[in-house]
Amino acid sequence: MNLKQHTITESVSITGQGLHTGEFVNVTLKPAAINHGIVFQRIDLENKPLVPALVDYVVDTSRSTVIEKDGGRVGTIEHLMSALAGLQIDNVLVEIDGPELPILDGSAFPFLELIEKAIPLEQNALRNYFSVPEAVHFKNEDKSIELVALPLDDYRLTVMVDFNSQILHSQHAQLHEISLYKEHIAPCRTFVFVHELEYLAKQGLIKGGDLSNAVVISETDLSQENIESLSTILNKKLVSDGKAGIMNDEKLKFHNEPARHKLLDLMGDLALIGRPLKAHILAARPGHASNIELAKLIKKQIAQKSSAAPYFDANAEPVFNVLDIAKLLPHRYPFQLVDKIMSLDGTTVVGIKNITMNEPQFTGHFPDNPVMPGVLQVEAIAQTGGVLVLTSTGEPEKYWPYLVGIENCRFYKNVLPGDSLVIRCTLLAPIRMGVAKMHGEAWVGKNMVCSVDMTARLVKKSN
Repeated sequence: MNLKQHTITESVSITGQGLHTGEFVNVTLKPAAINHGIVFQRIDLENKPLVPALVDYVVDTSRSTVIEKDGGRVGTIEHLMSALAGLQIDNVLVEIDGPELPILDGSAFPFLELIEKAIPLEQNALRNYFSVPEAVHFKNEDKSIELVALPLDDYRLTVMVDFNSQILHSQHAQLHEISLYKEHIAPCRTFVFVHELEYLAKQGLIKGGDLSNAVVISETDLSQENIESLSTILNKKLVSDGKAGIMNDEKLKFHNEPARHKLLDLMGDLALIGRPLKAHILAARPGHASNIELAKLIKKQIAQKSSAAPYFDANAEPVFNVLDIAKLLPHRYPFQLVDKIMSLDGTTVVGIKNITMNEPQFTGHFPDNPVMPGVLQVEAIAQTGGVLVLTSTGEPEKYWPYLVGIENCRFYKNVLPGDSLVIRCTLLAPIRMGVAKMHGEAWVGKNMVCSVDMTARLVKKSN
């Protein structure tokens, strides 16, 4: 799995027809900055609204995944989102001049080839992985649907499908290494049963559907009248003996292609969490609605974790040790107040400051009652935030970090020798013109001892 964020090197475009609307649209993928995320833009609308690819903006999951914000609606995004997730692309602007992404061949493979043509580009920021700390369940007993995300220091997906069909039997699919996505998952096409086609056609949907972009399955033998009706719906003359089974000239690419396509969709929908996952996803009979419900539950877990005491593995190798930090920050004894950095991504940093009785401030603060001064707690938080801000530049040695503003500072509990401060700083907004606004917290165990909002400024060194 990629350690750092990725975008694309150059803009690339593709044209195609929407599955449901039948409209022909042009789609252009453009490079985007660190922490931009995947964002769609409806360039055909007057205000050209931006629609972040986040579960917060999902408005419909009945036949595909649809997002909308500020009047900009974009449908059938799951195949592109799956390709971006499969290639571990974090930051892209997707311009589109219509309401629905093209269906192309019904798989994610054309989008994957488009992204590869644009040449993925590594960026100088760590990916903001979310490691699922405990099991997250979604269950719909009425439809026998169950999805769960389990803790795992990797990303794996296992899908089981059962269509109650005599033709399409129970299947399962797995993706145990994301590097196998291109070969084993991306080429798998969407599929539809004949009885569903007839219903969708009557509803005015699948205007862009035909045998070139979907696997069509008949559960019963078809009369010549049925075949002619299907030919009209699909806008293509069917040559068929009328026997039940796959109606396409090209048969299944894999014996379990439908299950693999369900896994493809699941990856695309879970990408709407907005952060890459470390988890094992198990899904029985998944669909867009259930995928999105699981994504919402995981995002809720992320929110809960962000407000709880920051977690770190004391046995893990730090991102930066005390010597590495000395190369980043100008502070030295007795004012270097961060001992190690345990995690660092584009928006958040977690650092450790161990408090000992040997520190000089305890000579006078206070005799016989050593308490770490609040101003030094703030300084430790600021230095931890300084690591986040400096590393975002890609050239930390060329800048001085200055603390220029403190707001909403609160102290909740005394910090004493023997305590370990666990410090978390999070950017409140993207860094602009060298100015960074952050929220910082210091914790001892499960108790928050200090919180503060800070503004820092990066000043380029003169030499």
